[in-house]
Amino acid sequence: MAAEIDPRVVVVGIEIGGQIQQFSDLAISASGTKFANPNQNECTVKITNLKKSTRNYLITETSPFNQNKTPKRLYLYVGRQSTGTRLLYIGDITSAVPSQPPDIALTVKSKTAQSQKGVIIAQSNGKQEQLSTISQQAAGRMGLKLNFQATDKNIANYAFSGAALKQTERLQAAGDVDVFVDDDQLIVKDSGIPLSGSVRVLDKDSGMIGIPELTEKGVKVKFLLDQQTTLGSELRITSEMNPAANGSYTITKLNFDIASHDTPFYFVAEATRNG
Repeated sequence: MAAEIDPRVVVVGIEIGGQIQQFSDLAISASGTKFANPNQNECTVKITNLKKSTRNYLITETSPFNQNKTPKRLYLYVGRQSTGTRLLYIGDITSAVPSQPPDIALTVKSKTAQSQKGVIIAQSNGKQEQLSTISQQAAGRMGLKLNFQATDKNIANYAFSGAALKQTERLQAAGDVDVFVDDDQLIVKDSGIPLSGSVRVLDKDSGMIGIPELTEKGVKVKFLLDQQTTLGSELRITSEMNPAANGSYTITKLNFDIASHDTPFYFVAEATRNG
């Protein structure tokens, strides 16, 4: 890859036992998918040429047979030297597997809030309770911060019992809203309405790659990774080659593909049409 005018920055943090080790000056690649629904976000990171002692420590500590059952967490920061990094992904590590020599790569797989799948909870509210209150209680039980951007309403006889992560499905059905986990947040928003606070304006001069593709529910578009695009936020597209795609959308699925020493450094968003 040719030298960049504004070099990219990719930092991987791995948390074990409350201690975070960060890796940056290595060949790192990462790909993943975020979903604005109860599906879990997922990410696979490859780190090449770690020190043997570090690699073996990570493999051992993240093994399912390790006696320490506290969640082992993956943090992915990306950006450029001029703008700094953003936290793109947080997830619980599900496996860490080495490749064959000579250039040994450690492949680390993770899913958001994976540790919550094994936590059984029970929550029961009175005859009438506000959706915001129920959501706050659910977020607390899942160890998450609440981002509530839905029209509040009273929910009758709300009750849930089961794996903590499954409560996103129960909330979504009870409130007729979009409910999903993104990194360390439980997000509750009005169905089909973008989150406030972030709008990605996209055209050929602002990072769009190729031509946006119309889908059954909206659009699929590829663009350079940036600092503001988030799952559930608004995407405003202007395309000279496909003007039928012009308009406002809400991001419902966000793929990312990045590398510190190779070509990939982009998002692929799937989004539903607004209005």
